[in-house]
Amino acid sequence: MTVAAARCLILTPTISISSSAVLRLPRITRRRGPALSCPASPLAVFASMDAPPEGYRTNVGICLADPSLTKIFSASRIDIPSAWQMPQGGIDAGEEPRAAAVRELREETGVTSAEIVAEAPNWLTYDFPADVRDKLNARWGTNWKGQAQKWFLFRLTGTDDEINLMGDGSEKPEFSEWTWMTPKEVIEKAVEFKKPVYEETLKHFAPYLQSDPTTSS
Repeated sequence: MTVAAARCLILTPTISISSSAVLRLPRITRRRGPALSCPASPLAVFASMDAPPEGYRTNVGICLADPSLTKIFSASRIDIPSAWQMPQGGIDAGEEPRAAAVRELREETGVTSAEIVAEAPNWLTYDFPADVRDKLNARWGTNWKGQAQKWFLFRLTGTDDEINLMGDGSEKPEFSEWTWMTPKEVIEKAVEFKKPVYEETLKHFAPYLQSDPTTSS
């Protein structure tokens, strides 16, 4: 697994992201009742629903696949080097989730050469563990229970050279290094409280992803 370190060069985008055609996955049945808990961790709580619930920060999740739709982009956080994750970010007031996903992809990875392949049909929510909730709410001046995420699958149409963890320079960098991972590796490397959402997200996008020939027997 090749890992690329963050670079300080800000790339000038030459190709615009195309989001004119979005393939929507079949709608899944809404889960009713209390949020489901993941047996792997008593702190990992998530749910799938048609609209973001009150008390949760609206957020977009970005599953960036390589040009072959085989591997997924994952990056190590600067503040928590052991925490690997897919890009994500808050939705601004009045902003559509798709537009937020395009913006966050550019801000966090510098990528503008990409196309939206699919959009998860439902919002996926997770609760913050107590220590994470206190830290983030203190930083944001809020009282969120967790995050409600709308996930998008992007395919990189450019080359790896376009990926720049300094982003587009509009926001403070969040990641120190990145690599391409299989969907299984993405889940394994994620922090416990995000794993259920990652599992559900990658289940949605599985029909669009290709098997990695180097891992087949």
